[in-house]
Amino acid sequence: MPGARESLLDSAYAALGRRPWSAVRMVDVAAVAGVSRQTLYNEFGSKEGLARALVRREVDAYLAGVERALTSHPEPGERLVAAAQWTVSAARGNVLVRAMLTGCWSERLPSLTLSAVPSSSTVPAQRRADGPLPSPGDFVGLVRDRAVASLARPGASQAESGDLVRACELAVRLGLSCVLAPAGEKGTAEMVRRVLASTRAAV
Repeated sequence: MPGARESLLDSAYAALGRRPWSAVRMVDVAAVAGVSRQTLYNEFGSKEGLARALVRREVDAYLAGVERALTSHPEPGERLVAAAQWTVSAARGNVLVRAMLTGCWSERLPSLTLSAVPSSSTVPAQRRADGPLPSPGDFVGLVRDRAVASLARPGASQAESGDLVRACELAVRLGLSCVLAPAGEKGTAEMVRRVLASTRAAV
């Protein structure tokens, strides 16, 4: 039931905005979504399963935003700027994204292990949610690799390719650093532009 699943995830996210995850009740999540509690358990198996599915959805939404940012400008360097800015804005607007990117999970949030958990679910989306979740270090690699794929030029030399990888990782790490310590007056964009201008990569 894809529609019911999304409604339940929306309801769980809204509940998390009002109270700590430990105080969120499954019966309330189901009621707000307009489905039975049994439907909720059929979809997610448990409250931990619901939490993992919610985090997985936010992971996917964040990475989809990265993909959009990396196609948002004709100028390659500005694509990296856009990806860094998206990282900062996504983390500012979503407590789960911020926790995933920084590894700082407050007591208000679900307490989840990033490794896979045993899953007996017959729901494909839940089996995926029960798989491993990315760590902050994993996000660096995931976003860097997407950026490299977006910016790589056919026929580039090995040295140019290496420079591109380093430039992309620098931009990603700068974006993440601005999540923890917001950039100054000129913001994330100017910081990333300045660093890219000092690298040898042609981005």
